[in-house]
Amino acid sequence: MKKRVESVGTQSHGQAKVTLPFSPAVRAGDFVFVSGQVGFDADARIVPGGIEAETRQALKNIGDILTRAGCALEDVVKCTVWLEDARDFSAFNKVYAEHFPGMKPARSTVESRLMIHAKIEIEAVAYRPLAS
Repeated sequence: MKKRVESVGTQSHGQAKVTLPFSPAVRAGDFVFVSGQVGFDADARIVPGGIEAETRQALKNIGDILTRAGCALEDVVKCTVWLEDARDFSAFNKVYAEHFPGMKPARSTVESRLMIHAKIEIEAVAYRPLAS
C-alpha cells in the first residue's frame, strides 16, 4: 500500500505556497519516505541564522511531516544530507546530534550545490509498522 502524506497549510516547508511535482512524504507499508527538506519557515522563507538555524528548521519540518504520517524522529532509520559548504559539517553535526540523541539513523552526507539558496537539505526514511 502506498499513500501520500499531505501538507497542512504552510506548515513544514511552505508546500502550500509553492507547487512542485512531488509529495512531502509517501508511506509505503511500514516505511515513510520524506522528501528533502530545507530550512523553510511557515512563510516559505529560509530561516536566518546560518547552518545551525537551517538545520534545526529542516529537522523540525521533517518532524512535522512525520507526525502527520503517524511517526516521529525516533522512527527515522536513514537520512541523506546535502550541505552547500563542507565547512559547515561540524556545526551541522552538532545540531543533528541534538535531534537524534538515541540510536542514530544511518546517514549519507555530501557537499552539493542546492536547487535554491539554502545551506542544507535533508531527506529521511522512517520505519513505523502500521497498526494491525
